[in-house]
Amino acid sequence: MADLIGNLERMLSEGNDTAMVRFGLGKAYLDAGQNDKAAEHLRQAIQQQPDYSAAWKLLGKALAQAGRSEEAALAYTRGIEVAEDRGDIQAAKEMKVFLKRLHPPS
Repeated sequence: MADLIGNLERMLSEGNDTAMVRFGLGKAYLDAGQNDKAAEHLRQAIQQQPDYSAAWKLLGKALAQAGRSEEAALAYTRGIEVAEDRGDIQAAKEMKVFLKRLHPPS
């Protein structure tokens, strides 16, 4: 994992700042349990490519795992809109499930 993060960070420092590199870093940091760092890179991926539904989904997950439920809910809500607009039905369904888990019925 450290090798992947190192390689992606190097790519970024060399000027290869793309949504895909940021997404890769976000996923790698999420897998390493560094949720805040993951969220930082996933936000950058979305800023570069606002219709990147997979990045919205991972951003919601990173925020939820960091205990930032309200921010996670906002990310999932926006991600659902993006995914539905793109026709990415599976991602929209998954984010709807994750959103419901954030706010279970009382």
